[in-house]
Amino acid sequence: MTATFYTIIALVAFATNSLLCRMALMEGAIDPWNFTILRFLSGAICLGIIITLHTHRLKHQTQTVTSFNSDSNTDHNNAAVSAILADKGSWLSSVSLVVYALCFSLAYVDLDAGTGALILSAAVQLTMIGWSIYQKEQLTVLQWLALACALIGFVYLMLPSAAIPSFTGALTMALSGIAWGIYSIRGKSCVSPLRATGFNFIRSLVAIPFLLIVAISHWVGISMQGVVLAVISGAITSGLGYCMWYVAMPLLKSTQAAVVQLCVPIIAALGGVLFLSETLSLRFIIASIVILGAVLVFILNKKTV
Repeated sequence: MTATFYTIIALVAFATNSLLCRMALMEGAIDPWNFTILRFLSGAICLGIIITLHTHRLKHQTQTVTSFNSDSNTDHNNAAVSAILADKGSWLSSVSLVVYALCFSLAYVDLDAGTGALILSAAVQLTMIGWSIYQKEQLTVLQWLALACALIGFVYLMLPSAAIPSFTGALTMALSGIAWGIYSIRGKSCVSPLRATGFNFIRSLVAIPFLLIVAISHWVGISMQGVVLAVISGAITSGLGYCMWYVAMPLLKSTQAAVVQLCVPIIAALGGVLFLSETLSLRFIIASIVILGAVLVFILNKKTV
């Protein structure tokens, strides 16, 4: 139940993030460079505040428990807290985060929503499943069939809306997907999802001076709507959403995490219907049943692996 809860929250955050980015960039409210900068700044500030409060609470609890107890359980708890406080993410994860976010925004300038989502998801799946196979994770026949059905349903949903992409846009989105796959895989080894995500965002601020070199020429075209969408994307759907995903990742196998993420385009499409007045087609309904049904079969088959 815990894995399911955190996974659902993370997937909704991802889908919402896609909608926010689509609204901001497609309508020209902001350029991808400044969108990425504001996304990282707001995410780092939000998570920095939360980490500070969380650290203070952990230290206070440790001092309180130690002052009243001195048994082996107390030592074990103190060691666990020390491990949490020592988790500060990594530079590789931060680089993956920067590459993912920037390429994601840049690609949507040249690609339509269907093409971008198809390339991004395909790159993520190939990266994560490829890693799991490299790690010798075994799949049952039923899991292979479920994976195939989910991919078929996804292609069935997305291909009709996919225009021929530009080579640059397609390559950029593929790089974004590979980076996000790496970021997700590395989430399995973190001790504290909150601290790892927060420090990864804070490290990402090192890239801002380089992004500003290009972004400064686009300042005139930024609207308040673009700023608000970028801040929400950074502080809530990116920062907090990635924390939820880092919590879920250790509870899922790499292949399960890969297949579950196929739900994101479905959730995003539903959000488009509810908030952007997009049309809910029969093709979407059929694809949703195929994809979500296949994902459910794949996850329920986990116990037989």
